[in-house]
Amino acid sequence: MITIDRTTKYAKEVLAGNIITGELVKLACKRHMEDLKRSKTRNFNYKFDVELAEKHIDFFKLLQHSKGEKAGQPIELELWQCFRIGSVFGWINKKTHLRRFFEAYNQVARKNGKSTEAAGIGIEMLTIDGEQGAEVYSAATKKEQARIIFEEAVRMVKASPYIKKHLDVYKLNINMPITNSKFEPLSSDANSLDGLNIHCGLIDELHAHKTRDVYDVLVTATGARKQPLIWMVTTAGFNTNGICAEKYDYAVKVLNGSVLDDSFFAYIAQPDENDDPFDENTWYKANPNLGISVNIDDLRKKAKQAKEIPAALTNFMVKHLNLWVTAETAWMNMIKYKECEEANEEYDIKELEGRSCYCGIDLSATTDITAVTLEFPLDNGYFAWLTHCFIPEENIVEKERKDKVPYLAWEREGYLTLTPGSVIDYNWILSYVMEKAKNYNILELDYDPWNATQFANNAMNEGFECVEIRQGYRTLSEPTKDVEKLVLQKKLITFNNPILRWAFSNAVAKPDPAGNIKLDKSKATQRIDPVISGITAHVRGMLDTTYENIFYSPDI
Repeated sequence: MITIDRTTKYAKEVLAGNIITGELVKLACKRHMEDLKRSKTRNFNYKFDVELAEKHIDFFKLLQHSKGEKAGQPIELELWQCFRIGSVFGWINKKTHLRRFFEAYNQVARKNGKSTEAAGIGIEMLTIDGEQGAEVYSAATKKEQARIIFEEAVRMVKASPYIKKHLDVYKLNINMPITNSKFEPLSSDANSLDGLNIHCGLIDELHAHKTRDVYDVLVTATGARKQPLIWMVTTAGFNTNGICAEKYDYAVKVLNGSVLDDSFFAYIAQPDENDDPFDENTWYKANPNLGISVNIDDLRKKAKQAKEIPAALTNFMVKHLNLWVTAETAWMNMIKYKECEEANEEYDIKELEGRSCYCGIDLSATTDITAVTLEFPLDNGYFAWLTHCFIPEENIVEKERKDKVPYLAWEREGYLTLTPGSVIDYNWILSYVMEKAKNYNILELDYDPWNATQFANNAMNEGFECVEIRQGYRTLSEPTKDVEKLVLQKKLITFNNPILRWAFSNAVAKPDPAGNIKLDKSKATQRIDPVISGITAHVRGMLDTTYENIFYSPDI
């Protein structure tokens, strides 16, 4: 009888505040605990098999350290490692009993044992995962990088008598004859990787990949397997346009609930916004192995240099605090946004019937998302946003694949309208607004005048007052900052709209020399039209409420 569950133990310890972690690790733990509850319901397809999780955790005891002070000793996983390995291998489909997670994104600072752990994962997938003819690969763009995990696996096998007797070890191949399975390094250009049938792909230091070619080939080559695994390990980097930054952004969205993906596991150990980089408690958030494989005295030396040398500070932030260095940063703190959603989820949408509102419209291009937000100024400085989006129906499946968001599900849930054809007929937008005017007192239509003359004329012919909202800093800075403040104060009611949540997570703020800001569509990771429509309405809606110590006159 299994009496221990180290995966859940770690999650509980973190959420109880007994282990120092950043918010993203807390979200990973919260996800595990919430999924345990969901697993008791019929609507959730997965369950957590404690025995299976512990089996894969305990497998590491069969492996021995190959170098350093612990050479020859069995590998004992730390609790944070147990959580990640137990999560990835313990969550299974209720009906098929196949593994839930297809991808695992692990981002921690340097020297936290990523490569050693990945080598152990590779040996597990080769030997005890029940796969005949398993193909396990450690992959990278360069031969030297691809061989780091593989050569560590070779050393571990040679140092582990029980494992060694079941495997044949060669210079560039570990073979398990009884199942006809193999473990090899992969490198060079992506074209040489064709024809693979991958059961497990191990990607070390994903941040070093300048393109997504290797990643794409690995993922594509798993199609014939029933429960493949792509295990990614990395530290933060500098290339914020590469595949690693893309996966990091996606992982954050999965953790904060902006994107729902039950096949994607994420663990990101990094400090929180406004943490002091020179506070030693901050270091624990990026270095869960601090005091074990990470030497705190070494970090103290590097921190001392970082205080004095700008280049050393950048290196310290990226490699030892696991933070991406970029000129463009996300505008909205999505953890705070989620808290704002949760604080207002009891608000009944029916309470808005008959109330006055401002209608913000972002028409965008005719082939992209068009968004409409009704903003309702409420009592005590609260605002409510009713947001609806429109997108052309043609090629919607391809758009889902490209944007990696569930447009069809959003349409079924009533948050999105698919308009016929390949472009949006703006008459659909006007018809929607006219329908909403039956239930709400729409005071005016607020819109970006660019490319909207005909729409505005049609709206005025229907009796609506239309107000041009110019998209410059002078007009948008104060409303944009105020929307952020409303979220932090938990005074923005959004009715758990998944498209709006997604758009907030994509938004990037662009400052001018005077400190004014506006959202920058060219820098956004994906669509931000729903947020733009809300801010456009807020330019006028915020004038409906008294703000202390603020004088604001929009340039309209």
